[in-house]
Amino acid sequence: MDASVPPVPQRQASRQAGSQAAAGQPTAEPDGSDAARGRLPDFFLVGHQKSGTTAMWEMLRRHPQIFLPRVKEPRYFAFDLRSQIQAPSVLYRETLEGYQRLFAGARAAQLAGDGSPQYLRSRVAAREIARVQPGARIVAILREPTSFLRSFHMQSVQNHVESEHQLQKALALEAQRREGRRLPRRCHHPQDLLYLDHVRYVEQLRRYHEAFDAEQVLVLIYDDFQRDNVETVRGVLRFLKLDDAVGVEALQTKPLKQVRSPRMHRLTGALASAVRNPAASRPLARTVVALTPKALRRGRSAALLRRATYTAPAPPDEQLMLELRSRVKPEVVALSEYLGRDLVSLWGYDRIG
Repeated sequence: MDASVPPVPQRQASRQAGSQAAAGQPTAEPDGSDAARGRLPDFFLVGHQKSGTTAMWEMLRRHPQIFLPRVKEPRYFAFDLRSQIQAPSVLYRETLEGYQRLFAGARAAQLAGDGSPQYLRSRVAAREIARVQPGARIVAILREPTSFLRSFHMQSVQNHVESEHQLQKALALEAQRREGRRLPRRCHHPQDLLYLDHVRYVEQLRRYHEAFDAEQVLVLIYDDFQRDNVETVRGVLRFLKLDDAVGVEALQTKPLKQVRSPRMHRLTGALASAVRNPAASRPLARTVVALTPKALRRGRSAALLRRATYTAPAPPDEQLMLELRSRVKPEVVALSEYLGRDLVSLWGYDRIG
């Protein structure tokens, strides 16, 4: 496993809470409020999305010295990326007290963790995490930018937050979407669709290196995790000062899926929305759900519906990928210099003029 951090300047602020976090003990909020006495995470898996964070989260949560809550992505500290429309099920996480309740089940000897990949992209999460948990340890995973963009776009389409099924057209809409125009009806987080903002890797990492000491931040590369995810996770355990001799089960990242039928995809999305929130759904969708037996929405019928809706992804558009790689090469060069690792060659950017 290769993990690198740049020689960033050390923060002058006190790190007295660092030993508490390493021992699995919660630290206090600077103001000493009652809310600060609750449990806070000792480490944060901050992203990136579509870079193996879910598989890593699943592997880490099986370690006896780690507690990860039932909610994988609380997103509490990404204040700037919060939705304008919050589902009732997540409202309790909008307060520090509600967020801390997620970690109430952690034993004193365990480290508690938060696996919200949105934290890396957030402009405020690093600062806010450091404010309440200055001794926290941070784990970030980075993926080659164009493969990330393609994967993230497919995921956004699949999750019904992106209505443009072609990545090239979605990228062309960014200027308008930045102004609040041409946004899909179901997209409650417009920042998600500003795709190129996701791959400002140096800017994102610098926020964490400015908020935490270098030894508190571990930067991983997705290629290493793909090649040997067991050894990569063991490296994370060592970084967290935990026993890495405990058996670690290998888990693979989920394969990509591409929408086969946009019409069927819209229908399944409408039905799923009606099941989750009938009051806010269209009358037709509510009627279809009411007339559809639950048995048909599960098991074999559900599997047949998924196969009719999704398929294996088509090969990437090579011309588009080449254009994108030319566009993001300066970022890859800057990231290589920042991390002190030759990602230009690893990711094949040395063959791009």
